[in-house]
Amino acid sequence: MTQIKPIILLDRDGVINADSKAYVKSVDEWQPLPGSIKSIAALSKAGFKIFVVTNQSGIARGYYDEATLGAMHEKMTQLVEAEGGQIDGIQYCPHGPDDECQCRKPKPGMIEAIEKQLGVDFTQTPAIMVGDSLRDLQAGRARGCQPVLVLSGNGRETQYKEIDFHFDIYTDLAAFSIALLHKYQ
Repeated sequence: MTQIKPIILLDRDGVINADSKAYVKSVDEWQPLPGSIKSIAALSKAGFKIFVVTNQSGIARGYYDEATLGAMHEKMTQLVEAEGGQIDGIQYCPHGPDDECQCRKPKPGMIEAIEKQLGVDFTQTPAIMVGDSLRDLQAGRARGCQPVLVLSGNGRETQYKEIDFHFDIYTDLAAFSIALLHKYQ
């Protein structure tokens, strides 16, 4: 009996690429973390659907525009494709923390949009939300996703916060990917 492979939801900054307290504002500043691109490609080639779910309040703050964000995402997508994989979709929230939108994590709006796109309910269909912050874990958990913390980005600080639900911890996206590939081989 083959297991149903979970859908993988990835935060971007601090998980896939290096994060910056000053924001990642340009294509040149968008730099993948070691192993992240190969990890996404390996998961994709193994049959996992991969989605990126990212807060991008730098747009609301005026640090960069949606065209620049699109160029960053194109760079990310092309790097993954060059390794033989694909990203199945990207959801981003362009709003600031005080905009009271429904998409900014920890709210689950971006995850709900992926559910709608796929015609699934993550409380019934297995999904994993991988992030480096509490709000990533909370957004995933709100929609029934298994929360996973990576220690890259802000993960080392996040692991010591008081969190009242279970989540798995991995060093980085590469370590998570290796474990998942072994589990579903």
